[in-house]
Amino acid sequence: MSGRFCRKDGGIMTAMVAVVIADVGMTTLFKAGSSKGMSSYVFLVYSYGIGALLLFLPSPFITHRSRSLPPLKFSVLCKMGLFGLLGCVYLMLGYTGIKYSSPTLASAMSNLTPAFTFLFALLFGYFLFKP
Repeated sequence: MSGRFCRKDGGIMTAMVAVVIADVGMTTLFKAGSSKGMSSYVFLVYSYGIGALLLFLPSPFITHRSRSLPPLKFSVLCKMGLFGLLGCVYLMLGYTGIKYSSPTLASAMSNLTPAFTFLFALLFGYFLFKP
């Protein structure tokens, strides 16, 4: 019984570590590329292209559709587009900041993301403290 939970938690922990390693690797690669004259826009297109290939190529072998999905509505498409645009703007601003500083500072600042998420959750009322 505990082995099943350990495997599940181990997979989640492995995914979290992989995301952090990928983030640090991308900031280091961007700093190396931008110091040699690569544009941040070009780097963003390359990183999104490689990420899409790594995400979508093995997906038919991993996913199994056992149930029907709900219909795709216009509001869902608008939200997906908005989140994609926000993610792109976030990366562009982050890469522009790395161009003027170091990848170490960017890595340290990314560690503040959970704290900002918690503060926004408090601000928007997702967490309520009861005495």
